[in-house]
Amino acid sequence: MELFTQQVLAGIATGGIYALMALAIVMIYQAIHHLNFAQGEMGMFSAFVAWQLLLWGAPYWLAFVATIALSFVAGVLIERIVFKPLRRAPVFSHLVVFVALFAIFNSLAGFIWDFTIKPFPSPFGTTPLFGAGLIGAHQAGMLVVIAVVLVALFLFLRTTRLGLALRAAAANPESARLVGVRVGWMMALGWGLASAIGAVAGMMIAPIVFLEPNMMLSVLLYGFAGAVLGGLASPGGAVFGGFLVGVLENLAATYVPVVGSELKLPIALLLIVVVLVLRPYGLFGRKPVERV
Repeated sequence: MELFTQQVLAGIATGGIYALMALAIVMIYQAIHHLNFAQGEMGMFSAFVAWQLLLWGAPYWLAFVATIALSFVAGVLIERIVFKPLRRAPVFSHLVVFVALFAIFNSLAGFIWDFTIKPFPSPFGTTPLFGAGLIGAHQAGMLVVIAVVLVALFLFLRTTRLGLALRAAAANPESARLVGVRVGWMMALGWGLASAIGAVAGMMIAPIVFLEPNMMLSVLLYGFAGAVLGGLASPGGAVFGGFLVGVLENLAATYVPVVGSELKLPIALLLIVVVLVLRPYGLFGRKPVERV
């Protein structure tokens, strides 16, 4: 029973990172209806920026907040400079740009900071909590940070005029324009928020997987799995899907002998395929209805 509890808690902790990544993916998907394959690399680059600020002597939480702010601005600029001109371009054009952004961020991080593995500090420490080693201090602190981010985002989207405008622009751009919502800037805001959320995910996972340019590839795939499982049209569903993927991944690696640590990543890919076959719109997604 103790092993089961330990794996569930560890799965919830890592699932929180997947939930953030899935949420960032869904926010950009709702803005431009395409999947951002560079989302993980954007989070990785943000983690390197935070590491550089720490190397220059900045306190951890100052570097944390500054990185989130810089990532938000970078996300807005990417939408304004790169994707605004491509708004009416074919799907393949968006796909090529996403692949290009993936390669640019990955190569640029390697060029600036090289490809060697670097330790990333944790503000919470690494000692186990509750004396039984059920969950580490960093995992517990990570859950607190993730909860704060999710609650703050929920309140922003539900209780502020800007958040309501963002939701309206994502749900029905044409109707939103008719009531005065600046849909283009709402798309840029969605990109900025997604980039900031990805930065939090990168900084929280870096102490666990260590810092290097390829550290977010598996996290991105798990994030895709969570987003597809919960539903690409449902931010709340994406968060739930991310947590569920984290728990299922840990339990499968522990209790299914043929899986182990080597096949944990294919489990996420298999989950994407199964969900797309059985329920293409996810657990919480809805089939779009079009007037004819």
